[in-house]
Amino acid sequence: MGKKTWLIYALVTTVTWGFWGALSSIPMGNGFPSTLVYCVWALTMIVPGVVVLRIHHWKVQTDRKSVIYGSLIGFLGAGGQLLLFQALKVGPAYLIFPIISISPVVTIALSYLLLKERTGALGVIGIVLALIALPMFEVSKGADAGGFGVLWFVLALLVLAAWGIQAYFMKLANKTTDGGSIFFYMTVTALMLIPVALVMTDFSADINWGMDGMLATAGIQVLNSIGALCLVFAYRYGKAIVVSPLANAGAPLMTAVISLLLLGVMPTTTKIIGISLAVIAALFIALQPEDEVAPSS
Repeated sequence: MGKKTWLIYALVTTVTWGFWGALSSIPMGNGFPSTLVYCVWALTMIVPGVVVLRIHHWKVQTDRKSVIYGSLIGFLGAGGQLLLFQALKVGPAYLIFPIISISPVVTIALSYLLLKERTGALGVIGIVLALIALPMFEVSKGADAGGFGVLWFVLALLVLAAWGIQAYFMKLANKTTDGGSIFFYMTVTALMLIPVALVMTDFSADINWGMDGMLATAGIQVLNSIGALCLVFAYRYGKAIVVSPLANAGAPLMTAVISLLLLGVMPTTTKIIGISLAVIAALFIALQPEDEVAPSS
């Protein structure tokens, strides 16, 4: 594989997640609840899962470490998604998403301390700019959150920790487990949590099972699943301290651009600043020579 293979996978993730982010709210606005969106997403994980398993000749690593790491990655990702749904029920989205968006800080800290990952000056600058840009994509005006209590804050922190730790283990697992097996366990665990999402669903409300509801959700969530698969391989070939901030800043960047081009949604000044920082961050990270890194401690 080439030195920049990780970058190709990371860019595919940012593009697919960008379209997913721009379009995912449309079915929910048409009456398809977020908890059922989770169920559809879990089912769409099967599509890229089958493709990658076929490439790997239907072989799945079943040793103890692969099962534990793969299941942990899956439960952290899918469980974090369910916690997010609950947080959005009891708290303000305009505060929850900025908190969650800094989950790469957890990944970077764990990768730096435990995996001894390092990068050069351009990479460091890119990481810092990406971390600064991330909350800017989610900041929006809203009322004071004082009337919402503290549960939303605790849940948001749990999601932040879950997704930050998930990315760390995604990199760690790739040292001993092939990407197809990791994604297989991610798919299985996502499917296992479907009953939880169904329990959280209010079936007394009107649900749009039609073309612009459930079926549109399926088409959009496939993009999410493809992005998740590519992210696994981005971590396989790249450093977590670089992949995490790039993917997490690049995806909302693409969402903002796509929303502007396809939906005519003009980003706020704050988001424009975030877009600018994300573009610069991506360039610095991409231009960082992979053989010029700071020495490990």
